[in-house]
Amino acid sequence: MPPLTIAGSITVSGSSVSGAVHVAGSNCFDRMNTVSLTGTLTRGSISLTSASVAGQVATFTGTFSNPGTFLPGQFTGTFAINGGCANGDQGNVTGVKVFYIGNTLNGTFTTSGGGTFSVAGDMAQDGASSNAGSFAITGTVTFNTACFTSGTMTPGTFPSGSFILGTSVAFEIATGNGTVVFLGTLNTGTGEIDGDYTISGGTCDQSGTAVFVASSPWDY
Repeated sequence: MPPLTIAGSITVSGSSVSGAVHVAGSNCFDRMNTVSLTGTLTRGSISLTSASVAGQVATFTGTFSNPGTFLPGQFTGTFAINGGCANGDQGNVTGVKVFYIGNTLNGTFTTSGGGTFSVAGDMAQDGASSNAGSFAITGTVTFNTACFTSGTMTPGTFPSGSFILGTSVAFEIATGNGTVVFLGTLNTGTGEIDGDYTISGGTCDQSGTAVFVASSPWDY
């Protein structure tokens, strides 16, 4: 059985911890539903308990390096689920803090026919949505294609608009000749975001793949 993935936001305020996450890869949890978490931070150790989801309550205990900061960090611990469909599931958990992806954005689009065009721009990552755990993305971009010259990111909350949730990244870019929608995955090692795009609502409707590189404050 492949491992489950959990993505969202964790906020630390003093000794209190709260979060909003989504669980993927489970027959007992719907990824579209937000799972809220509450807990405590005591001398570097974190304990989290989820709200009941279809009778299931998940608990997480472990340590998180650099909690409450923008510094990179890793969570190491264990989980257990009581009640409902996943009752009795337990095991180890490892996780990473995904870096802020604001600042500059550069990307290359490859159409299904093999043609290419590029995009460059500036973007910002907003704070976490308390009811979804995703982070909205805003900004403006320029294209080097005859279809359109510029666009504006439509900020959103999972599952629509422009946002980042864990390593899942979505861009919705409004242009003067249609809307560009991109869905991809961030590689936390390289900073690349790879995925698929579609353009609809204009005279250049098409689809293909795209690769973006978004800088972070940790780039030097």
